[in-house]
Amino acid sequence: MNPTSKILFTDLDNTLLNRKKQITRPNIQAIRQAICQGRRIVLCTGRPLLGTLPLIEKLSLTQPGCYAIAYNGGVIYDCFEKRIIFQKTLPLPYVKYIFDKARQYDLFCQTYSQNHLLAPGPSPALDAYLSRNKMPFRILPSLPDSLKEEPSKVLVIGLGAPEKLSAYRASLEEWAADKVSVFYSNPSYLEHVPLGVSKGAAIKWLCHRLDIPLSRTVAIGDAQNDIPMLQTAQIGIAMANAAPECKAAADCVTENDCDHSGVAEAIRKFL
Repeated sequence: MNPTSKILFTDLDNTLLNRKKQITRPNIQAIRQAICQGRRIVLCTGRPLLGTLPLIEKLSLTQPGCYAIAYNGGVIYDCFEKRIIFQKTLPLPYVKYIFDKARQYDLFCQTYSQNHLLAPGPSPALDAYLSRNKMPFRILPSLPDSLKEEPSKVLVIGLGAPEKLSAYRASLEEWAADKVSVFYSNPSYLEHVPLGVSKGAAIKWLCHRLDIPLSRTVAIGDAQNDIPMLQTAQIGIAMANAAPECKAAADCVTENDCDHSGVAEAIRKFL
């Protein structure tokens, strides 16, 4: 691996993807051109790996030097070798605690296996999630007790109920302090991942593995879960449509938003 090669870490939803969950043609062209010029490209998302694989194919990120960071850093995937090279999971007792606490606040809770999204029952929150993220799912009424393997993430959804979600998060704070990292990926989605897992930590791990100094890194995102990534990279870029706290953590902000190919703009300027 060439340590002088620049590497781009890009978030997906409302960053590389527009609000309709599409990748604009200029963004596709910019990504492919960057690859042709020897740049390294890493998709960096809170989505499960299963929900990221179709985008890897669409962007032709199937050659050496292309990676995906999924579950907000809980999984790192080599797109060329088609294998997971890093994974960290939540202990099952922690998962049960989160599900029970979410139920107390009447909030929908879901998790993931290697091949499916797992939900305890049908819900408008599940329908809304699946409309945004197409992937196979299974309804398991006995969740989380029926889980056989530790998952990489639990997602609690407060659809149209930000106050309830905020109260739930506050109630979890003391318990989670030394067990689980909890943060928003958008105002309705509260992410729960293993302690210490973040997009920023994943960037450090992958750059160390590839022998690429952090001084050669560029990251772009829009939400609270992108802040560690923007603060870790040498150049952290917030989208024009980013949350205020994300913009405050960035080195610069794009002129164009996710609907107008802000990632292509960032690639032209910094890669």
